[in-house]
Amino acid sequence: MRLRLLPLLLLLPATAWAEPILRPADSARLENLDAAFGNAAMQALAAGESGDVAALTRALSGQPQVAFSADLQGDWSCRTIKLGGVSPLVAYSPFKCRFTATDRGFAFEKLTGSQLTRGEITLRDGRAVYAGVGYVRGETPPDYADLPADFTSGGKVQSDVAVFQRISPTRARLLFPSPAVESDFDILELTR
Repeated sequence: MRLRLLPLLLLLPATAWAEPILRPADSARLENLDAAFGNAAMQALAAGESGDVAALTRALSGQPQVAFSADLQGDWSCRTIKLGGVSPLVAYSPFKCRFTATDRGFAFEKLTGSQLTRGEITLRDGRAVYAGVGYVRGETPPDYADLPADFTSGGKVQSDVAVFQRISPTRARLLFPSPAVESDFDILELTR
């Protein structure tokens, strides 16, 4: 669990595990997570197809546990669920994602599909936070730290920020408040 990473983190220089700076707009999205979810969930439950509502319910079930442990690393199945915005609720078919341990937490990457994301999950103010870049397959996105301070979306590339919750050794989720394109709230359900 988190205690297993502590000895490794203590051996690193302080600059190696310092939190990357979040862009102001992304910090604001995280602060608004509950309100963004509430509004999007109302749309999803009011007009979503029954199969998509069932997928949403499964993705949201379970209490978050300790976010980081050695068994998080490796390949996972991931399913995007979009709430509100263009459509009230859409649950996509599963894709492939991967976690890789870093000196600050875990790198995360969605490997398949037409919409991809890559970035890093670090501990921040008592929760695991993902800061990354979403992009359309075929694009070569910059790292999150290299995005301009006022950048939200260029149409094919956008900043991504989410809260990561580990539910069990075989289940987790990323909660994306107010994504830059298409929806009002995204959930990336992860299973093994």
